[in-house]
This record gives sequence, C-alpha cells and structure tokens, in this order.
Amino acid sequence: MTQDELKQAVAAAAIAYVVDGEIIGVGTGSTANFFIDELAKIKHRIKGAVASSEATAARLRGHGIDVYALNDVAALAVYIDGADEITAAGAMIKGGGAALTREKIVASVAAKFVCIADGSKLVDTLGAFALPVEVLPMARAAVMRRLSTLGGQPKLRLKAGSDAGFITDNGGEIIDVAGLSITDPVALEREINQIPGVIAVGLFALRGADVCLLGAGDGVRTLTF
Repeated sequence: MTQDELKQAVAAAAIAYVVDGEIIGVGTGSTANFFIDELAKIKHRIKGAVASSEATAARLRGHGIDVYALNDVAALAVYIDGADEITAAGAMIKGGGAALTREKIVASVAAKFVCIADGSKLVDTLGAFALPVEVLPMARAAVMRRLSTLGGQPKLRLKAGSDAGFITDNGGEIIDVAGLSITDPVALEREINQIPGVIAVGLFALRGADVCLLGAGDGVRTLTF
C-alpha cells in the first residue's frame, strides 16, 4: 500500500470513534485531511467540529460541516489528529504542519485523543523528526540559544520560497530542533515549556494519545495507552 492509502485506511477507521450528536475536535495535516473527507460522509451524525487550524476550518466548511470556536464549547468527546512520530507509550512529536499550539489546546479539552498515522510514524525514541517549537518572534534568538544547550540544532523554519520566517496562525514563528534523542519526553516538554518566549512545544507527552490507529500493509493496528 502507498503512504496515502495507509493514511486513507486509518482515516476511515477513525470514524468508529466519532460520537454521534457531538462536536468533535479535528487536527491538521495530510492524514487529518483524509479524516475530514471521511467525516464529510457522516456529517449528518455530528453537531459540528472544532478546528486546530485555519486550514482545517476551511476544509471542514468546504464539506458543509459547522465549525465552532473552542471558547463556545465546554468539552469535546474526541480529538482526532495525526502525528509526525509516536512511541509505544503514546508520546508524540507534532507540529510539522505548524499547528502545534492549537492542536495542543484542542486536545487538552477532549475526553479522548485518537492519533491516526501510517506505520512509519511509530518509533522507539522520539527525535528523528525535528522537534517544532513555536515562539514569539521577539524571543526567537534567545530561545534558540537555550534550545541549543539541550543538545539539538535549532533552525528557524522559513516560509516556502522565502528567506523570511514562517508565521503561524497565532503570529508565532517555528524553530525546528534537529538531532535530539528524546528519552524522557515528559521532562523535556516541561523544560521547554518554561523557556520565556516559548508559546508551545511540539511534544505531546504530558497529554499524549489515548488510542493510535496505525496503518500497515496488512490492515489497521490499534494501540491503546
């Protein structure tokens, strides 16, 4: 199976976790886009969705799915999103699509976090994928100096085709930290959270996934944490 076919398979499997009559949280990225397309087939069964990015909100609305602001929602039954890496303990690196802050906020109010990913995303140790950190632009250099002391190589994410920094939906910039071997993701998440100027770090370990649907050539594998 191709990677897109694996993403399609886990997106379809995730529909089983959608709670009828509820507002659900929806993530950002290529795998989440497959899920949105599957969700559109059963949109009559849900009240609507909370989006983790402007791109996701636009795709949901394009399918005729009502999009709610998180401030208007008391709780979410489920949040469904992809991952750039995930361990067998449910800790993840997210943020390749630059929506890590809103993803983390939406996930924090959901009763269940369902991760959908192709099998290549399952790793023993996080860090082969560069760790995204969203920062206030004025703090970029100071944060990069602090991140370099952790043993990685921080680099400003640039806007495609430009020398300017990529700007998130929140007006932040993204620093990608390569070369890390993250053996204690909970501790590292706490440490980076305390750096002044950091908006959010793309480690999802303090609130990791509850379930992961992994696509493989022989079908969808379910991991529970």
